[in-house]
Amino acid sequence: MSAPEAPAVVFDRVSFAFDAHVILREVSFTLPRGRMMILLGASGSGKSILLKLILGLLRPDSGAIHVNGHRVDTMSERDLLVLRADIGMLFQESALFDSLTVAENVGYRLDEETETTEDQVRQRVQEVLGFIGLGDYTERMPSELSGGQRRRVAIARAMASKPRLLLFDDPTTGLDPLTATTVDDEIVKLRDLEQVASIVVTHQIRDAYYVAQHQAVRTPGGGFEIVEVGGGASRADFMVLHDGEIRFEGSGPELLASQDGYLKEFLFMTLPPW
Repeated sequence: MSAPEAPAVVFDRVSFAFDAHVILREVSFTLPRGRMMILLGASGSGKSILLKLILGLLRPDSGAIHVNGHRVDTMSERDLLVLRADIGMLFQESALFDSLTVAENVGYRLDEETETTEDQVRQRVQEVLGFIGLGDYTERMPSELSGGQRRRVAIARAMASKPRLLLFDDPTTGLDPLTATTVDDEIVKLRDLEQVASIVVTHQIRDAYYVAQHQAVRTPGGGFEIVEVGGGASRADFMVLHDGEIRFEGSGPELLASQDGYLKEFLFMTLPPW
Protein backbone atom coordinates (compact mmCIF):
# COMPACT_ATOMS: atom_id res chain seq x y z
CA MET A 1 0.00 0.00 0.00
CA SER A 2 1.56 3.29 -1.08
CA ALA A 3 1.69 6.21 1.31
CA PRO A 4 -0.76 8.45 -0.66
CA GLU A 5 -3.41 5.69 -0.58
CA ALA A 6 -2.83 4.53 2.98
CA PRO A 7 -4.97 5.49 5.99
CA ALA A 8 -3.73 8.44 8.00
CA VAL A 9 -3.21 6.34 11.16
CA VAL A 10 -3.41 2.62 11.89
CA PHE A 11 -2.93 1.06 15.35
CA ASP A 12 -2.61 -2.73 15.21
CA ARG A 13 -2.86 -4.36 18.68
CA VAL A 14 -0.74 -1.65 20.31
CA SER A 15 0.18 -2.03 23.98
CA PHE A 16 2.09 0.41 26.16
CA ALA A 17 2.91 0.48 29.87
CA PHE A 18 5.04 2.39 32.37
CA ASP A 19 6.56 -0.52 34.30
CA ALA A 20 3.55 -2.38 35.78
CA HIS A 21 1.08 0.41 34.97
CA VAL A 22 -0.70 -0.51 31.74
CA ILE A 23 -1.77 2.51 29.67
CA LEU A 24 -2.91 0.83 26.43
CA ARG A 25 -3.77 -2.84 25.99
CA GLU A 26 -3.84 -4.21 22.42
CA VAL A 27 -5.54 -1.12 21.01
CA SER A 28 -6.51 -1.29 17.33
CA PHE A 29 -8.17 1.37 15.18
CA THR A 30 -7.91 3.01 11.77
CA LEU A 31 -8.25 6.70 10.90
CA PRO A 32 -9.01 7.01 7.17
CA ARG A 33 -7.46 9.83 5.19
CA GLY A 34 -9.46 13.05 5.47
CA ARG A 35 -11.52 11.84 8.44
CA MET A 36 -11.68 13.17 11.99
CA MET A 37 -11.56 11.19 15.21
CA ILE A 38 -12.60 12.74 18.52
CA LEU A 39 -10.78 10.98 21.35
CA LEU A 40 -12.42 11.05 24.77
CA GLY A 41 -11.57 9.52 28.12
CA ALA A 42 -10.89 10.33 31.74
CA SER A 43 -7.58 11.88 32.80
CA GLY A 44 -4.85 9.26 32.68
CA SER A 45 -6.70 7.04 30.19
CA GLY A 46 -3.90 7.31 27.63
CA LYS A 47 -5.13 9.97 25.22
CA SER A 48 -1.93 12.05 25.19
CA ILE A 49 0.18 8.88 25.21
CA LEU A 50 -1.60 7.83 22.02
CA LEU A 51 -0.61 11.11 20.35
CA LYS A 52 3.02 10.68 21.44
CA LEU A 53 3.03 7.16 20.00
CA ILE A 54 1.79 8.53 16.67
CA LEU A 55 4.61 11.09 16.67
CA GLY A 56 7.18 8.43 17.56
CA LEU A 57 8.06 10.23 20.80
CA LEU A 58 7.26 6.97 22.61
CA ARG A 59 7.60 3.38 21.39
CA PRO A 60 4.93 0.75 22.06
CA ASP A 61 5.77 -2.41 23.98
CA SER A 62 4.05 -4.44 21.28
CA GLY A 63 1.96 -3.98 18.17
CA ALA A 64 2.45 -1.84 15.07
CA ILE A 65 1.70 1.82 14.29
CA HIS A 66 1.45 3.16 10.75
CA VAL A 67 1.17 6.88 9.93
CA ASN A 68 0.55 7.99 6.35
CA GLY A 69 1.59 4.54 5.15
CA HIS A 70 4.83 4.33 7.13
CA ARG A 71 5.49 2.16 10.17
CA VAL A 72 6.67 4.50 12.93
CA ASP A 73 7.28 2.16 15.87
CA THR A 74 10.40 0.69 14.20
CA MET A 75 11.52 3.88 12.45
CA SER A 76 14.87 5.54 13.10
CA GLU A 77 14.94 9.00 14.67
CA ARG A 78 16.23 10.49 11.42
CA ASP A 79 13.30 9.05 9.46
CA LEU A 80 10.88 10.14 12.19
CA LEU A 81 12.00 13.74 11.72
CA VAL A 82 11.01 13.48 8.06
CA LEU A 83 7.67 11.87 8.91
CA ARG A 84 6.84 14.54 11.52
CA ALA A 85 7.12 17.19 8.81
CA ASP A 86 3.82 15.77 7.50
CA ILE A 87 2.12 16.05 10.92
CA GLY A 88 0.81 19.24 12.52
CA MET A 89 0.51 19.36 16.31
CA LEU A 90 -1.51 21.80 18.40
CA PHE A 91 -0.49 21.69 22.04
CA GLN A 92 -2.90 22.49 24.86
CA GLU A 93 -0.90 25.57 25.91
CA SER A 94 -0.40 26.80 22.28
CA ALA A 95 3.40 26.95 22.83
CA LEU A 96 4.00 30.11 20.81
CA PHE A 97 7.41 31.80 20.93
CA ASP A 98 6.92 34.93 23.03
CA SER A 99 9.78 36.79 21.35
CA LEU A 100 8.50 36.23 17.78
CA THR A 101 5.68 38.01 15.96
CA VAL A 102 2.57 36.17 14.83
CA ALA A 103 3.98 35.89 11.30
CA GLU A 104 7.33 34.59 12.58
CA ASN A 105 5.60 32.03 14.78
CA VAL A 106 3.46 30.73 11.93
CA GLY A 107 6.36 30.60 9.48
CA TYR A 108 8.94 29.25 11.93
CA ARG A 109 8.77 25.61 10.86
CA LEU A 110 8.86 26.49 7.17
CA ASP A 111 11.85 28.77 7.76
CA GLU A 112 13.85 26.41 9.94
CA GLU A 113 12.99 22.93 8.68
CA THR A 114 12.31 23.29 4.95
CA GLU A 115 13.95 24.81 1.89
CA THR A 116 11.01 27.14 1.31
CA THR A 117 12.11 30.55 0.06
CA GLU A 118 11.47 33.71 2.08
CA ASP A 119 8.83 34.89 -0.38
CA GLN A 120 7.08 31.51 -0.32
CA VAL A 121 7.08 31.52 3.49
CA ARG A 122 5.61 35.02 3.56
CA GLN A 123 2.91 34.04 1.06
CA ARG A 124 1.99 30.88 2.98
CA VAL A 125 1.87 32.76 6.30
CA GLN A 126 -0.52 35.32 4.82
CA GLU A 127 -2.63 32.52 3.37
CA VAL A 128 -3.07 30.57 6.61
CA LEU A 129 -3.58 33.68 8.76
CA GLY A 130 -6.25 34.78 6.31
CA PHE A 131 -7.82 31.33 6.57
CA ILE A 132 -8.21 31.68 10.35
CA GLY A 133 -9.33 35.31 10.16
CA LEU A 134 -6.16 36.92 11.56
CA GLY A 135 -4.66 38.32 8.38
CA ASP A 136 -4.18 41.75 9.96
CA TYR A 137 -2.28 40.39 12.97
CA THR A 138 1.04 39.50 11.34
CA GLU A 139 3.13 41.97 13.35
CA ARG A 140 1.41 41.43 16.69
CA MET A 141 3.27 39.74 19.54
CA PRO A 142 1.69 36.78 21.37
CA SER A 143 1.34 38.95 24.48
CA GLU A 144 -1.00 41.24 22.49
CA LEU A 145 -3.41 38.42 21.65
CA SER A 146 -6.35 36.96 23.52
CA GLY A 147 -6.34 33.31 24.54
CA GLY A 148 -8.55 32.35 21.64
CA GLN A 149 -6.40 34.27 19.16
CA ARG A 150 -3.25 32.56 20.43
CA ARG A 151 -4.90 29.18 19.98
CA ARG A 152 -5.91 30.10 16.42
CA VAL A 153 -2.36 31.26 15.63
CA ALA A 154 -1.15 27.88 16.89
CA ILE A 155 -3.58 26.22 14.47
CA ALA A 156 -2.19 28.36 11.64
CA ARG A 157 1.35 27.32 12.57
CA ALA A 158 0.33 23.64 12.65
CA MET A 159 -1.23 23.84 9.17
CA ALA A 160 1.42 26.07 7.55
CA SER A 161 3.43 23.16 6.14
CA LYS A 162 0.26 21.58 4.66
CA PRO A 163 0.45 18.37 6.73
CA ARG A 164 -1.81 15.46 5.91
CA LEU A 165 -2.45 14.78 9.60
CA LEU A 166 -3.25 17.19 12.44
CA LEU A 167 -3.22 16.30 16.14
CA PHE A 168 -5.10 18.52 18.61
CA ASP A 169 -4.43 18.12 22.34
CA ASP A 170 -7.32 19.72 24.28
CA PRO A 171 -7.58 22.68 21.86
CA THR A 172 -10.33 24.53 23.78
CA THR A 173 -9.35 23.88 27.39
CA GLY A 174 -9.35 27.09 29.45
CA LEU A 175 -11.37 29.09 26.90
CA ASP A 176 -14.83 30.52 27.48
CA PRO A 177 -17.62 28.95 25.35
CA LEU A 178 -17.80 31.78 22.79
CA THR A 179 -14.03 31.84 22.26
CA ALA A 180 -13.90 28.05 22.18
CA THR A 181 -16.44 28.08 19.36
CA THR A 182 -14.11 30.22 17.20
CA VAL A 183 -11.41 27.57 17.67
CA ASP A 184 -13.91 24.79 16.95
CA ASP A 185 -14.83 26.55 13.69
CA GLU A 186 -11.19 26.52 12.57
CA ILE A 187 -10.97 22.78 13.23
CA VAL A 188 -14.16 22.26 11.23
CA LYS A 189 -12.79 24.34 8.34
CA LEU A 190 -9.56 22.33 8.22
CA ARG A 191 -11.51 19.08 8.03
CA ASP A 192 -14.07 20.16 5.45
CA LEU A 193 -12.22 22.69 3.29
CA GLU A 194 -8.64 21.36 3.50
CA GLN A 195 -9.56 17.64 3.86
CA VAL A 196 -6.93 17.16 6.58
CA ALA A 197 -7.16 14.00 8.68
CA SER A 198 -7.23 14.84 12.39
CA ILE A 199 -7.41 13.45 15.90
CA VAL A 200 -8.96 15.78 18.47
CA VAL A 201 -8.24 14.92 22.11
CA THR A 202 -10.63 16.79 24.38
CA HIS A 203 -12.34 16.81 27.75
CA GLN A 204 -14.90 19.33 26.49
CA ILE A 205 -17.93 17.27 25.43
CA ARG A 206 -19.80 20.34 24.19
CA ASP A 207 -16.96 21.22 21.81
CA ALA A 208 -16.63 17.62 20.67
CA TYR A 209 -20.29 17.53 19.60
CA TYR A 210 -20.16 21.01 18.09
CA VAL A 211 -17.28 19.93 15.81
CA ALA A 212 -19.06 16.68 14.93
CA GLN A 213 -22.40 18.33 14.21
CA HIS A 214 -21.23 21.28 12.11
CA GLN A 215 -19.61 21.57 8.72
CA ALA A 216 -17.92 24.26 6.66
CA VAL A 217 -19.45 24.91 3.24
CA ARG A 218 -18.30 27.25 0.51
CA THR A 219 -20.60 30.10 -0.51
CA PRO A 220 -21.18 31.42 -4.08
CA GLY A 221 -19.09 34.54 -3.39
CA GLY A 222 -15.97 32.48 -2.70
CA GLY A 223 -16.34 32.57 1.07
CA PHE A 224 -17.59 29.94 3.46
CA GLU A 225 -19.92 29.49 6.38
CA ILE A 226 -20.28 27.07 9.30
CA VAL A 227 -23.64 25.30 9.29
CA GLU A 228 -25.23 22.62 11.43
CA VAL A 229 -25.39 19.13 9.94
CA GLY A 230 -28.97 17.98 9.61
CA GLY A 231 -30.60 14.65 10.28
CA GLY A 232 -28.50 13.75 13.32
CA ALA A 233 -25.50 13.01 11.10
CA SER A 234 -21.98 13.09 12.54
CA ARG A 235 -18.97 14.59 10.75
CA ALA A 236 -16.52 12.86 13.09
CA ASP A 237 -15.96 9.46 14.63
CA PHE A 238 -15.82 9.14 18.42
CA MET A 239 -13.53 6.89 20.43
CA VAL A 240 -13.50 6.54 24.23
CA LEU A 241 -10.51 5.07 26.09
CA HIS A 242 -11.00 3.41 29.47
CA ASP A 243 -8.86 1.02 31.50
CA GLY A 244 -6.32 0.65 28.69
CA GLU A 245 -8.86 -0.33 26.05
CA ILE A 246 -11.27 1.19 23.53
CA ARG A 247 -14.56 1.29 25.42
CA PHE A 248 -16.49 2.84 22.51
CA GLU A 249 -15.95 3.52 18.81
CA GLY A 250 -18.70 5.00 16.64
CA SER A 251 -20.69 8.14 15.86
CA GLY A 252 -21.72 10.90 18.23
CA PRO A 253 -25.40 9.89 18.31
CA GLU A 254 -24.40 6.27 18.96
CA LEU A 255 -22.29 7.37 21.92
CA LEU A 256 -25.17 9.34 23.43
CA ALA A 257 -27.49 6.37 22.93
CA SER A 258 -25.11 3.83 24.49
CA GLN A 259 -26.42 1.90 27.48
CA ASP A 260 -22.92 1.01 28.68
CA GLY A 261 -22.72 1.81 32.40
CA TYR A 262 -19.32 3.50 32.27
CA LEU A 263 -20.18 5.60 29.22
CA LYS A 264 -23.45 6.77 30.77
CA GLU A 265 -21.61 7.80 33.92
CA PHE A 266 -18.82 9.46 31.93
CA LEU A 267 -21.27 11.56 29.92
CA PHE A 268 -23.86 12.16 32.64
CA MET A 269 -22.73 15.65 33.73
CA THR A 270 -22.21 16.89 30.18
CA LEU A 271 -25.17 15.58 28.20
CA PRO A 272 -27.10 18.06 26.02
CA PRO A 273 -28.75 20.48 26.13
CA TRP A 274 -25.65 22.54 26.84
